[in-house]
Amino acid sequence: MERISSRSRKTSETDIHISINLDGTGVTDIDTGIGFFNHMLEAFGRHGLFDLKILSKGDVHIDAHHTVEDVGIVLGQAVAEALGQKRGIQRFGHAAVPMDEALVEAAIDLSGRAFLAWGVNFERPMLGQMDTQLVEEFFRAFTGNAHLNLHVRQLAGHNAHHVAEAAFKSVARALRAAVTVEPRIAGEVPSTKGTL
Repeated sequence: MERISSRSRKTSETDIHISINLDGTGVTDIDTGIGFFNHMLEAFGRHGLFDLKILSKGDVHIDAHHTVEDVGIVLGQAVAEALGQKRGIQRFGHAAVPMDEALVEAAIDLSGRAFLAWGVNFERPMLGQMDTQLVEEFFRAFTGNAHLNLHVRQLAGHNAHHVAEAAFKSVARALRAAVTVEPRIAGEVPSTKGTL
């Protein structure tokens, strides 16, 4: 069973096309018009082992907000579509990723219920062209549209670049664990309710 999806979204502010293969090898092709955001999404694909293609054109001449949030929306939709009925998956995933002095932990439940618990702080307002507040906005949009429960917690760190990168990598690795197929449950939905 191929777990792939291609999704698009066009508004007056952004035009986004995303494809993802949950069972890939981490090959990425990312162009959002925001250098630092590209770097984070490349890390997300590589550490999740997701083949990920993202092409986004947006009103970055205003600021990065619309592009970052809308990419989160479309990526969340693509992940949800690729997962389908979520049969046979692990469902839960956890990772703690260090990057020099920074350490960020992520825990995921592919529960079908959207919730983001965000415990990350940045000591500076900008990373290249990207407002550090937009890291949370990206994950909020992603969580809401992928219909998953995500906790992200900063355990250490003060360098904003390191903290952001550890966050993207830890979420990617937690998601990679959660979407992994578990042969012992033979295609069953991992829930006592019978649905997620």
